[in-house]
Amino acid sequence: MSDNNTVTLTFSDGRPSIELPMLDSTLGKQVVDVRPLAAQGIYTLDPGFTATASCESSISYIDGEQGLLSHRGYTIEDLAYKSDFMEVCYLLLYGELPTAEQKQHFSYMINHHSMLHDQMDNVFRGFRRSAHPMALMIGVTGAMSAFYPEAQEVFDPRSREISAHRLLAKIPTVAAWAYKYTRGEPFMYPQNKLGYAENFLYMMHATPCESYEVKPVLARALDRIFILHADHEQNASTSTVRLAGSSGATPFACMAAGMASLWGPLHGGANEAVLKMLEEIGDVKRIPDFIARAKDKSTGFRLMGFGHRIYKNFDPRANVIRETAHEVLDELDMHDDPQFRIALELERIALEDDYFIQKKLYPNVDFYSGIVFRALGIPAAMFTPIFALARTAGWVAQWSEMLSDPAHKIGRPRQRYTGPQLREFVPVEKRGV
Repeated sequence: MSDNNTVTLTFSDGRPSIELPMLDSTLGKQVVDVRPLAAQGIYTLDPGFTATASCESSISYIDGEQGLLSHRGYTIEDLAYKSDFMEVCYLLLYGELPTAEQKQHFSYMINHHSMLHDQMDNVFRGFRRSAHPMALMIGVTGAMSAFYPEAQEVFDPRSREISAHRLLAKIPTVAAWAYKYTRGEPFMYPQNKLGYAENFLYMMHATPCESYEVKPVLARALDRIFILHADHEQNASTSTVRLAGSSGATPFACMAAGMASLWGPLHGGANEAVLKMLEEIGDVKRIPDFIARAKDKSTGFRLMGFGHRIYKNFDPRANVIRETAHEVLDELDMHDDPQFRIALELERIALEDDYFIQKKLYPNVDFYSGIVFRALGIPAAMFTPIFALARTAGWVAQWSEMLSDPAHKIGRPRQRYTGPQLREFVPVEKRGV
């Protein structure tokens, strides 16, 4: 790579021009380094940071035009089909796939630290039973800061590693207990003998009254969903984690901040919206009416789970989860379920209809993940908590990468001020006179 290219910024008012470095990337577009502008008292305006690289990262890469997502150089397809979530977590954290010995040790560390402090029961019981599970996850995750004060040593690599392991181990327990609490059911403790996804399903569905056996096909399907959601470049929640972490905040607070960002319906709530749409359609016979509304621009209506802001081609994660969805439906013999019949017919139309093909409105990962979750007996309110569970892997990797960067600085976005100019303060008794 060569970073010798420059771009010149010229001014129409006669001020001297400014040369800005052009930086190459190992993959993807060149980046203009605008940092020299600050010394000249000039800032760039980029609402939503859609054209701004807020950091340098070696974790994930997306090519929306080609429909490519990779982690540390490995395509998401290879990881989903050939790996498992524990390996992907290790890869995101440490930069390389583990050896057999490293994987065994890492999996042991995560499995054997999945219990929550006994006093965490009291934190859960401070919430209303009717609370959304994400509200509980955000509160409980943030509260863990009080149980692990040593995690504040964020600039110590070993402390960061311990915090990363704790978060990966305990967030599934937090998510499962949030579900149990809202249902009024007893908390189920994690089982060290079970795998990561298997253990989560056990904690969600088991009760003290009867045993619960997790079918391997279903555990593998959930593990694959975890992989597909593990990281996704500098999205809203990941950027939130980085910004919160840039101040040196405890990692539990940073993860809670990421969860709060993810909870938004424009981010992590999309798969929940898919299920609501399927419920609204209600019958396969009504699909043509909804398709017609989606094609009519004057209605403002759009089908949920189709197209993607980043991917202008097929979402590579959707290809994987589509196959997974059909595996789950076959295993559970649920192809005749009314909502699944609606989903399958919508999928068929989207893949064959010229309108959807021309506009590249392919079914995305949210469309299929909602279907899989419902088949696994997971209610819509738990979709975003499970998303947060999976994305914790990417969040802790991004957080640790940022703090280990020698160029690390506290985040401080600038603004274009458009308010009043300086004016004289008028005492209240003289105002309006």
